[in-house]
Amino acid sequence: MCFKELVRKYYSELGVKEWRRLVRDPYHRLEFDTTMYFLKKYLPKKGLVLDAGGGPGRYTVELAKMGYNVVLLDLTLKLLEIAKKQIRKARVQSRVKQIIEGSIDDLSMFEDNTFDAVLCLGGALSHIVVEERREKAIDELVRVAKKNAPIFISVIGRLAALIGGLVNFPERIKLNYFQEIRDTGNYYGEYGFAPCYFYLLEELEESLRKRKLQILETVGLEGLATWHRRELNRLFKKYPESWKVWWETHLKTCTHPSVAGTSEHFMVICRKL
Repeated sequence: MCFKELVRKYYSELGVKEWRRLVRDPYHRLEFDTTMYFLKKYLPKKGLVLDAGGGPGRYTVELAKMGYNVVLLDLTLKLLEIAKKQIRKARVQSRVKQIIEGSIDDLSMFEDNTFDAVLCLGGALSHIVVEERREKAIDELVRVAKKNAPIFISVIGRLAALIGGLVNFPERIKLNYFQEIRDTGNYYGEYGFAPCYFYLLEELEESLRKRKLQILETVGLEGLATWHRRELNRLFKKYPESWKVWWETHLKTCTHPSVAGTSEHFMVICRKL
């Protein structure tokens, strides 16, 4: 089975859990809330947005509620079926112009300069293990964006993956797959997660700069809280005043390069010149 089929299989089996993932607890909500904060900061006031690799449509629904017209594209039909239900439930069908089963490395169904903003969030780009296909996907995301359109790309961080091994699976550090992630970024799906390429921050930034994109901001979506799920959830539930200070602290620190580079997910926001 090829990597693409393994990714599709993983998310098909995950199903509605992927819709719930970003709001399942305060720790996971941090990725969603931080992403939404910066989307609101950089999106144009109106327009047509591509949610590429948008899965069950969590961001599609939110953007449609905000008045944007949205096109949702994803590899996994099961997730798109969930998205259709959630779009109907939110009563934003008129704003969601298309729901398309497809891969982010082939956006040939769209003409050049189609979208006022392009999103590729949650690590969709990371799930393309083959480098040539990843580069093709970035080319496609840029191609379909209009001039001056913002492009938002979030990926799964390599340094955070290594820290996650220490925190969650110390017994596996001796295994070859851990060393493969450390040395190359590649993970082939051996241990319960979909095949993935774990990015270094400078890699993604360099890839975007060579396409002459203007990098506006780089954000660590979990930031300083990366892999501190239990502690963050406890803070939210038991210490509401301290939580407010932590959220403020998060926003003040999540754009620091050293924080973004060690975050579980990080997002690079750029503009097509």
